[in-house]
Amino acid sequence: MADLRIYNVVILGLGFLFIFTAFTTCGNIEQTIVKSLDNDTFTGSGYHSGYVAVFITPSTWSFYFTSVLIGIGAAMLWTAQGHFLVENSDASTINRNTGMFWALLQCSMLFGNLYIYFDWNGRIEISDRSRKTIFIGLLVTSVLGTLSFLALRKTLPPEEEMLNEEEGQPLLSSRTMYKQRANSAVQDAKSEFKTILQLLKTKTILLLSCCMAYSGLELSFYSGVYGTCIGATTEFGAAAKGLIGISGIVVGIGEIVGGGVFGLVCKNNRFRRTSVVFLGMVVHFVAFYLIYLNIPDDAPVVLKTSTLNKPYLTPSISIALLCSFLLGLGDSCFNTQLYSILGRVYAEQSAPAFAIFKFIQSIFAAVAFFYSGYLLLTWQLLIMVILGFTGTLCFFMVERIQNFSVDLQQEY
Repeated sequence: MADLRIYNVVILGLGFLFIFTAFTTCGNIEQTIVKSLDNDTFTGSGYHSGYVAVFITPSTWSFYFTSVLIGIGAAMLWTAQGHFLVENSDASTINRNTGMFWALLQCSMLFGNLYIYFDWNGRIEISDRSRKTIFIGLLVTSVLGTLSFLALRKTLPPEEEMLNEEEGQPLLSSRTMYKQRANSAVQDAKSEFKTILQLLKTKTILLLSCCMAYSGLELSFYSGVYGTCIGATTEFGAAAKGLIGISGIVVGIGEIVGGGVFGLVCKNNRFRRTSVVFLGMVVHFVAFYLIYLNIPDDAPVVLKTSTLNKPYLTPSISIALLCSFLLGLGDSCFNTQLYSILGRVYAEQSAPAFAIFKFIQSIFAAVAFFYSGYLLLTWQLLIMVILGFTGTLCFFMVERIQNFSVDLQQEY
């Protein structure tokens, strides 16, 4: 049973690796691609379409339509992922499995962005041929990731396995069985929705919602906004577009390091969660300050390919890439610990809990992508600092409440 669970976690991680090699590469370069299109209707849209096929032959309506579709699909995908991860974990393995999955997932930041670097390095404009080649390759990669989920195997409790062995031929017709399953699925959906509404009223979810919201803002920033800022910085010259790919790779390295260290190495659950989240906040705040000094304030909002404002420091490629690593490292701190605490607190209600997490995260990610094309960089960083500090405090409160509850249970 233990080997099967590890197998499922690895296959789950590999599937997400392929899918998000396409998805994150698309997110990292989409604003640069949109700005390179000779069409004013795309200017400053800030929407994360995510559906890579749209970029092969882009049009205005398809960007917005597939943005809605990818939102619906992502909600189902990530809710199922969280539930499946909890199903294949227990109290002693949830941290290891979360770290293992997160490290595999974030390897997706490496491959597509490496191609972007070699293909775009030294380019001023992105040609139609280059765009189509990139997104056809990403589409094929995404399809391979989806097909890999067919290799996942269901884990059953021992008593259910024994029951299945004793089962003979079904007494009901196939039509009746399908009808019963459909009715059961509808009832399960209604029950899950009621559970979501109940969990939204709980103190734990209300407090964690601040941290979830912050994860959405910084997700939008590192996956779409920051790469665009680097590519628009005049002082980086002809290397600016190629640096978008390198930045994505370095973000991925930070994510992998964070997922490996905080998910696989650390063993003390109580100490680990609060300490890692605090570290994530500090790392992000350092990155935000360096970005404020190093990147021009108008980088997210320029309509052309280069900035006009001057930053406080002379823009440095080394500092820009250091910030990319810090953004990835800090993001892994927050996300691995949110997965861990939700898996521990809501082990019996994992699907509704992860649905709430992804709902809140996605809402704030969409909001951040919307305003990213209108707000100067300083204001975007300030919003993340305020919400990041609030979210960290709320996470600490939840951890303290949970520890207090455990101590009471041990006393009685």
